[in-house]
Amino acid sequence: MKFSKLALSSMLLIALVFFLVACNSDSSEQDNNDESDTSGANGEQASEGSEEEPVTIVYARGVDTTPGTEAVIKAFEEKFPHIKVEQREMPADTGQSHDQYVTLLSSQSSEIDVFNADVIWPAEFAQANYVLELDRFIEKDGINMDDYFPGTVAAANFNGKQWAMPQYTDAGVFYYRTDIVDQPPATWDELIEMASELKGENGTEYGYLMQAAQYEGLITNAIEFIASYGGEVVDENNNVVVDSPETIKALDKMKEIVTSDFVPENIVNFMEIETENAWIEGNAVFARNWPYMMASSNDEERSEIVDNVEMSRLPAGDEGTAASLGGWMTMINRYSEHPEAAWEFVKFISGPEGQKISALEGGRAPTLSALYDDPEVQGVSSLFANPEFREVLQSAVPRPVSPIYPEVSDIMQIEISKVLTGDQTSEEAAKNMQEKIEAAMAE
Repeated sequence: MKFSKLALSSMLLIALVFFLVACNSDSSEQDNNDESDTSGANGEQASEGSEEEPVTIVYARGVDTTPGTEAVIKAFEEKFPHIKVEQREMPADTGQSHDQYVTLLSSQSSEIDVFNADVIWPAEFAQANYVLELDRFIEKDGINMDDYFPGTVAAANFNGKQWAMPQYTDAGVFYYRTDIVDQPPATWDELIEMASELKGENGTEYGYLMQAAQYEGLITNAIEFIASYGGEVVDENNNVVVDSPETIKALDKMKEIVTSDFVPENIVNFMEIETENAWIEGNAVFARNWPYMMASSNDEERSEIVDNVEMSRLPAGDEGTAASLGGWMTMINRYSEHPEAAWEFVKFISGPEGQKISALEGGRAPTLSALYDDPEVQGVSSLFANPEFREVLQSAVPRPVSPIYPEVSDIMQIEISKVLTGDQTSEEAAKNMQEKIEAAMAE
């Protein structure tokens, strides 16, 4: 009997142990399942851009009179239905937009997530800690930056990091009258010779037009001369290197052209609008301007030279041809509450699909070289179908990449203008620019 009672007790004890173990195991599994669910809710399910919890990002950009921006946003939202993009229209004046961005970002506001930036802003905004560096996103998604025109990438690279993605581009181009010349000049020296000889042909008054007034356009012209002779203003390590034999030779050549008898006497007052007006009136054989002038050249209501204009790369110096880079980038606010969703939009709008839409619907020049092989893109504009235009973009160089670019530009405008008006030599200008830019950077 005692044995039976003992055996029964042992059996009950064993059963109790198994019961407790089983309960504990079920409890642990439930806990683990709860943790997995929580992880899903706070992770994948509640992540930015999830269908269960949609994200809205704000995209700020200047006035767009084309349907391009709307079309890109629509395509993006169709592809990423969980990310909604709200637009914020900024002033058409670039300077006003810049100042509003600085005010907003310096206060660490998160009210915008993505914004368009002029090609001269990235270094300034990076230095001020306003924007996110994009290298980790680029590496994660395997984006090949070599697919973009080199100048558009370089303009957004500061201190070895990429701060913006190229969205659409612009560059200085060379125009010539096809009813006067068959081939454009290959070098600056050939330009001087041909412009002098051909001035007066077919009712022209001038051999060459450019932008030589003391304003930002003067810098874009000067950079083209300096780069074509192998010079730089600020190198990739943010060192000032403008005082060089290459810069001096470039400024000498620029002065030779500006003071010649084949440009207007008031060329030092010429900006883009003066260049365009004189050109479409049929007053010049050659001209330097931006790509938009091709359209006005063939505008039958305004132009006297319809179907008599072609474009090419700018003449070369000792080191080849160079075009000043224009255009716009896309950046992410460092204080955005939705950086991952913001990146998805930046990646789309600067990628092949987004840039193609911008070209087709907005007429904007892509920064991706391969898109110029696309028949639909080529059909948008004769420029996009012109191999010369792609070569122009391939050789485009950014203006000095510096966090104090506005000050750099002001210094250069003053010093270069003095060369063109004969108030100082190119050597003096190069030396003054070197010292003044270095001093400004040291402040």
